[in-house]
Formats: sequence, C-alpha cells, structure tokens
Amino acid sequence: QVQLVESGGGLVQAGGSLRLSCAASGRILSINIMGWYRQASGKQRELVAVIPRGINPNYATSVKDRFTISRDNAKNTVYLQMNSLKPEDTAVYYCYANVRTILSATWDDYWGQGTQVTVSS
Repeated sequence: QVQLVESGGGLVQAGGSLRLSCAASGRILSINIMGWYRQASGKQRELVAVIPRGINPNYATSVKDRFTISRDNAKNTVYLQMNSLKPEDTAVYYCYANVRTILSATWDDYWGQGTQVTVSS
C-alpha cells in the first residue's frame, strides 16, 4: 500500500504564490509518474501538471509559464510551485502517483486526499 500526503494549500491573493508538496510513503519500489490534478466546485477533475521519471514535465495550457512541477526521487516527493495565481485557480488540488510497490508485478495509481487552494480577488 502507498499513501500520498499533500501540504501547502491555503488562501492567497491574486498574483501571489503557493508551493504544494506531496510525499509518497509505503512499500515503494519505484514511481513512474507523479503529478497534480485539481477539481473546482461543480467541475470535473482536470490535469494540472505531470512529471514522468526522467522525462520533461507536461502542463495544462491554463497554467503554463505560471506553475512549475518538480520531484525529488530520493524523497518520493513531488512539488508544485504556483506563481501569479488567479481566482480561477481556486480548487482542491490532488496529488497523483503511478507506483510500483515491493513484490508487485504491476503499476498502480494512487491519490492524495486533496488540499484546498483558494485565490481571492
């Protein structure tokens, strides 16, 4: 089993910045993809940014040039630096990881519980 624990959400004014962190723990052998998704009230969950292991990250067009995703493989942690925040960025942000666990023959998806990001005007 794997647990993803998110932190760093909160309330910020438009134009401000936040940094989200997500640490994976458990019987982890390796992590292929790590990333962030978000879900605003009344809307579907959408991809924000993903960063495959050893490959350049991919961003939603709405956050390109404002958000930066990074990962620390030694710590099994993924980060999301969010700059120039807009009210439309308000959502619950969910950490995602595609994980190979010890003694497992498959890759499995795991999700964090979500952290609220609220951007005021």
